[in-house]
Amino acid sequence: MSDDPRQDVPGEDGVPPPAPRELTGPLAEQIGLTPPAEVAKAALNRARAAAAARGFRPGQPVRRREQPADHRSGPARDGRDPALLGDTLSRLAAERGWTPELSVGGVLGRWRDVVGDQVADHCEPETFEDGLLVVRTDSTTWATQVRLLVPQLLARLEQEVGADVVREVKVLGPSGPQWGKGRRRVAGRGPRDTYG
Repeated sequence: MSDDPRQDVPGEDGVPPPAPRELTGPLAEQIGLTPPAEVAKAALNRARAAAAARGFRPGQPVRRREQPADHRSGPARDGRDPALLGDTLSRLAAERGWTPELSVGGVLGRWRDVVGDQVADHCEPETFEDGLLVVRTDSTTWATQVRLLVPQLLARLEQEVGADVVREVKVLGPSGPQWGKGRRRVAGRGPRDTYG
């Protein structure tokens, strides 16, 4: 058995191929061929130098940094992908239980569209707490009229914000004069003794 493994493999005709011969002697020196052993040694030295330049040490095991599975990202959506602002705010409102208040706030912002122009000209919402919507009118006549419209107003608000969000509507008339103004205000009951 020879040192060249190609000699042991038979060819198509069953005869092993002849071993390649190295070009040696004066002809190889005239052509300027480098012996194969020196070519291989030079390639190995270049590979070692390149590895050392990148910080690798030949012969030592390669250390790979382990990354947790959640740091890898792929083409599918996962928790690390950017989220839309509207989706984030909706999720936050649902988690905090703000959905009814936000929907009522949206209706109060669109008050004119919800109740109509004529009612909105004389009536405006003041507060909303615990299912009670307080509405103030600009005259006692409109306060009476809006009190008569409370069932229709509740039905309309139920369509806009959902059932049992606004359970009651309190209608207030115009506010009277305020006596507690000015720099020389007196603390206490006020000017009640004037009206006998």
